[in-house]
Amino acid sequence: MDIKSNQSTENRPEGDRILNAPYVFTDIPMYLEQLKSEKSWAKNDRNAITVYKSEKFTIVIAVLKSGAMVNDHSISECLTFQVLAGELKVETEGRIFYTTPGQMMTFHAGIPHSIRALSDADIVITTYKN
Repeated sequence: MDIKSNQSTENRPEGDRILNAPYVFTDIPMYLEQLKSEKSWAKNDRNAITVYKSEKFTIVIAVLKSGAMVNDHSISECLTFQVLAGELKVETEGRIFYTTPGQMMTFHAGIPHSIRALSDADIVITTYKN
């Protein structure tokens, strides 16, 4: 297996984060601290970083400020998000859910949903292809 890493960017010039290897260790608290210290967090209502990416699935750690909204979101892959901190209001197919730390939601591909952060929130998002 080839080891794959990211390319450095203007926002993250240190680059060289391993994204795919026989194993990838992820320090979630360290990434949460990093996300909240970046300029993107100061300027925007959210920030995120990909910590694993293969042909089949991707894992992203994201932080949302209270009031951040993802409207009518739908992707061609299955999606799971787990709340680490904060509270989210999720609307899908005419139903409303309130998710809090330790809870998780999973969507099949193509299912539209909206997410609103009711407080600052930390989440782990996983997308995967069937």
